[in-house]
Amino acid sequence: MKMKSRFFGYFVAFMLIATFVACASTTKSEGPGEYVDDSVITTKVKSALAGDAFLKSFEIGVETYKGVVQLSGFVDSQKAVDQAGATAKTVGGVKSVKNNLVVKK
Repeated sequence: MKMKSRFFGYFVAFMLIATFVACASTTKSEGPGEYVDDSVITTKVKSALAGDAFLKSFEIGVETYKGVVQLSGFVDSQKAVDQAGATAKTVGGVKSVKNNLVVKK
């Protein structure tokens, strides 16, 4: 009986350790500093787009993850798509731009 109790105790301890290891953070998650940096980049890109006389009339969504900016929304011309991408690339800290803007017809 004592052997079963000891085995059960080791088994529970092993399962707890396995659970903690499985829930540990990975390199894919953002740290607090990265989140703040991405928020700053997002704000700067939104400001740059709003400051552009041609682009300010469009509702362009901006999201940033680890310096990669994603633009989304609808615009009325390919010129607007190109200009929004170029404007986003000029902001400091932007590593690359995923331009998912759609031209509505």
